[in-house]
Amino acid sequence: MNLYETDFYAWTQHQVEALKQRNWERLDLPNLLEEVAALGRREQQELKNRLGILLGHLLKWQYQSELRGNSWLATIREQRREILTLLQENPSLKPYLQEALALAYQNALDIAVRETGFPYAQFPESCPYTWEQSLDAEFFPN
Repeated sequence: MNLYETDFYAWTQHQVEALKQRNWERLDLPNLLEEVAALGRREQQELKNRLGILLGHLLKWQYQSELRGNSWLATIREQRREILTLLQENPSLKPYLQEALALAYQNALDIAVRETGFPYAQFPESCPYTWEQSLDAEFFPN
């Protein structure tokens, strides 16, 4: 077993040192490449997760208007802010937004159904909001 499998943190520190010293022979390229690729996938996953939470709360805001409150408002504001920060720090994620919105909507449905008690059939099958609406600080459905 190599260090990558037995002590990931130590492996990262050895890779950093090898890079700093330009000691290319000491680099564990296969695992290093996989870890760098995984970093990009994590950013995409972060975007989908935050969109799912945001969309779930927008659905609740629209379909359970009698229960609207500061908690939902705060969650909507927080998720919008975090998503916009993520996009500012990773502008190459912006072309992925439409796909991420569609994928995240399935998680949003689960949130809305779980937290409202309404059946899935009560909500649209596909996301009723554009990504522009979803991220617009002034947009609140009905």
